[in-house]
Amino acid sequence: MNNLEQLLAELKLENNIALEDIPEIDLYMDQVIQLFEKNFGSSTRNEDEKVLTKTMINNYAKGKLFFPIKNKKYSKEHLILISLIYQLKGGLSIQDIKQTLEGIDKKTETGDLPLGHFYQSYLKLYEKNVEIFSEDVLKTEQDVKQEVKRLEADEPEELETVLLIASLINISNFYRRTAEKLVDRLAAENKKKD
Repeated sequence: MNNLEQLLAELKLENNIALEDIPEIDLYMDQVIQLFEKNFGSSTRNEDEKVLTKTMINNYAKGKLFFPIKNKKYSKEHLILISLIYQLKGGLSIQDIKQTLEGIDKKTETGDLPLGHFYQSYLKLYEKNVEIFSEDVLKTEQDVKQEVKRLEADEPEELETVLLIASLINISNFYRRTAEKLVDRLAAENKKKD
């Protein structure tokens, strides 16, 4: 198995859009795309993968994942919401994302939520999650090596890789399923309020 620590470094998990990276002035769509490419472009799987496209942004707007834009420009709050959508879309459906962010979106639009403070809290948790994730992956690698040793295989590298992939997918599915249940609870609670 290749050096897993190097692989984790290649993931560029630290890439994010910091609050201070978001301009105070409103941006046109092309500028929004450039900002996201600058911050997340190095963390895509391959060079052909786009971080964000006009179609994606338009679909988010049509799906009402964020409050309407004004004069074809995106505010700092829009950029924060798009950043959250970008992060959530790796594990949730667009409908789940909409349900998750619906209350945040409404409170932001009415001025009842300082979205910048919320986003700053998200970024702090994000940093902690990167640390936890890296430690957990390296521990899982050790567990996998122990299991493969028991098999006494001739070529253990492939078995290690396959077992590590399967273990990481298991863990990912556990987190995703838990998040989906939380989305369902949030949606049910919001329905009761309405």
